[in-house]
Amino acid sequence: MPSPRRYLVCDPGHFAVRYAINPWMRPDRPVDVCLAQRQWRTLVDVYRAHGHTVETVRPVPGLPDMVFAANAAVVVEGRVLGSLFLAPERRPESVPYESWFKAEGFDVHRPESVCEGEGDLVPAGRWILAGTGFRTTREAHREAQEFFGVPVISLTLVDPYFYHLDTALFALDGENIAYYPEAFSPGSREVLARLYPDAVTATREDAMAFGLNSVSDGRHVFLSPEATGLAARLTARGYVPVPVDLSEFHKAGGGIKCCTQEIRS
Repeated sequence: MPSPRRYLVCDPGHFAVRYAINPWMRPDRPVDVCLAQRQWRTLVDVYRAHGHTVETVRPVPGLPDMVFAANAAVVVEGRVLGSLFLAPERRPESVPYESWFKAEGFDVHRPESVCEGEGDLVPAGRWILAGTGFRTTREAHREAQEFFGVPVISLTLVDPYFYHLDTALFALDGENIAYYPEAFSPGSREVLARLYPDAVTATREDAMAFGLNSVSDGRHVFLSPEATGLAARLTARGYVPVPVDLSEFHKAGGGIKCCTQEIRS
């Protein structure tokens, strides 16, 4: 069943690809900022049309990846674990997001280890699924468990195209997930198979179309329209796919989830 969600997003007015920190990024391929803004506004409108609250943080000039709000923090039961980005170019993004959360009355814990928010920390019911291998460190996984008091399940990513956990996996609801098995190490695949024997699995084609960089409210799944195979599998399980085109953001290695921070109070 769907449940109302509270999302935090950031306007892509300063969005650009000025450096390369993942295989998707090519500074020689220009970004159509007007198109990116239209796609982003459509996403916001779709969220609101489905009964969700959407709030915005003001973008900062010179921070082209600030639009990817999910990387800035992870929020569980009103507690905010901020970010410490691996790439020096992105580290300043933490400051405006921390200021936003503090202005809203949240206490923000600054991580001591490299930690990229919901990019690698995915709250999933009884535990937090945590990615490592390219960005967030295992030390940050331990830090998150101590801070939230929630069991953290470490998963190792092995394919650089899926450099963040949220490009290879997302929570459908409090009990199940969708994921691309080959993005993970053999041991991590076994862990996921044990924890989620009824998970929805995606093909590489759907994963490369950013089909797993999706957001679910428990019933509606906001996902890339190019991930047609995954949409069919979700429909067969009783979920309702809601296609939203964020293809301009794929140029930076991001999609729907990357642009969406969920505030769990």
